Amino acid sequence: MARFRYRMQNILNVKEKLETQAKNEFAIAAAKEREEEEKLIALQKRRDGFEAHLKELVEQDLDVFAIKEAEDALEVIKYHVRGQELNLAAARQELEVKRSLLTAAMQDRKTHERLKEKQFEQFVAEEAAKESKEIDELVSYRHGSQKTEG
Repeated sequence: MARFRYRMQNILNVKEKLETQAKNEFAIAAAKEREEEEKLIALQKRRDGFEAHLKELVEQDLDVFAIKEAEDALEVIKYHVRGQELNLAAARQELEVKRSLLTAAMQDRKTHERLKEKQFEQFVAEEAAKESKEIDELVSYRHGSQKTEG
């Protein structure tokens, strides 16, 4: 039996490498998104701490300087929280881009794998037909040679 050789195997190999690369990029983007989310959570906790501290200062004896300092610190942390929310949104958007690229790469690879499977099935069918033809010829030859002997 002949050996099956997929004519576009090198293209399939490239598609598999592109898929692997897309998976790696997606994993990096997912890690970046998690990191940005953790930073945001940490900043929000700090903001909550500053808000609690400011509330305590307002409820105690009036120390205008301490209250003003706490308000300024709270505004700064709120500014950082807003900036981090933007960073997180950008990381999520990048993650979605990488997800769509990964999906496309997977679909490309699967398409080429299906083509390879179809070519293999065709190859098997052709080989079976050849083998059947050879068997028929052999049987015909034997049958014909037996009649001539008899």
